[in-house]
Amino acid sequence: MPILGFGTYQIPPEETKQAILDAIDVGYRLIDTAQFYNNELEVGKAIEESNVEREELFITTKVWISNYGYEECLDSVNDSLEKLGLDYIDLVLIHQPFSDYYGAYRALEDLYDAGFIKAIGVSNFYPDRLTDICLFKRRIIPQINQVEVNPFNAQYLAQANMENNGVQMQAYSPFCQGKRDIFKNETLIKIGDKNGGKTPAQVILRWLVERSIIALAKTTDKDRMSENIDIFDFALDEEDMLEIMNLNEGGTSSFNHQNPETVERFYEIL
Repeated sequence: MPILGFGTYQIPPEETKQAILDAIDVGYRLIDTAQFYNNELEVGKAIEESNVEREELFITTKVWISNYGYEECLDSVNDSLEKLGLDYIDLVLIHQPFSDYYGAYRALEDLYDAGFIKAIGVSNFYPDRLTDICLFKRRIIPQINQVEVNPFNAQYLAQANMENNGVQMQAYSPFCQGKRDIFKNETLIKIGDKNGGKTPAQVILRWLVERSIIALAKTTDKDRMSENIDIFDFALDEEDMLEIMNLNEGGTSSFNHQNPETVERFYEIL
């Protein structure tokens, strides 16, 4: 699995195909989508039109809450396979830690055994929920847990818990969804200047790579895509890492999945 990937959350369906074709053209091979994003069909069209062999691509999708339960999950993954136009999906995640995710996870295990999925995992599972599914799993420990990770929500304790359970961390929202003027942050700008004029976005993605975290970056601008993937010609030193650590406040930029209000909001979405 590539350590740097292209995310498609909130990219409108009508823009998705071209965005992915551009991302593949500049070098991305990990493409992340989800049933909830409503763009799997466009992702599939881009895969079909690209000049890259299927085996070189790593495609991720996620099962939405409305498709939890064993039979429902089986049907939904088959639907995702059809929309994506694929014989197999490299990674399928349980998208949210609510409702009957155990039934859905058992379906993913069986799809994994049958060869329709090459890896399975979860998303937005906090340490307590992740430990629960690792200890009370049916057979297979989640191979990935995709969570929000950025300099303001660094998730150091969560990463330690994942490593303890043998789960690989993957980061979404590395740029904090552009909130809090993250691209104007003085610390990130200073570190970028010190490392040859790198942008704050490049510093953030390199920081994740230094921590062995798989990162997902999203943009529809091809120049930004090229910029974001250009992070393998420099390294952050210990001082850089400590300065970024000092930015951590531990608060999410989106949803706290442990709040009852969050659970109610997802229920209302259904």
